[in-house]
Amino acid sequence: MKKAVLLISIIFLMTAVAYAAQDGIRKATGELVKITAESVVIKRGKGEMVITRDPSTNVTGNLKVGEKVTVEYKMIATSVAVKDQTSSKKKSTKKK
Repeated sequence: MKKAVLLISIIFLMTAVAYAAQDGIRKATGELVKITAESVVIKRGKGEMVITRDPSTNVTGNLKVGEKVTVEYKMIATSVAVKDQTSSKKKSTKKK
């Protein structure tokens, strides 16, 4: 019994690690609203998502407006800016 529980735990852990190792790939499914060479726009619920694409984007099937599509994409930071450093310094000096 202990070996079975251990084996199931190991399989679960390996699955979780494999899922987390997908390099931040996310999925969005919705109705295709607009297609350009640079982006696809899909409607999800009440909103729309604009997802950038380039010539290396793999497209399976024939994209048509109105079709249900699933888009895999990555969210990558292009810049990070620290804001309002003076207020955080004031807070840290007040705690002393």
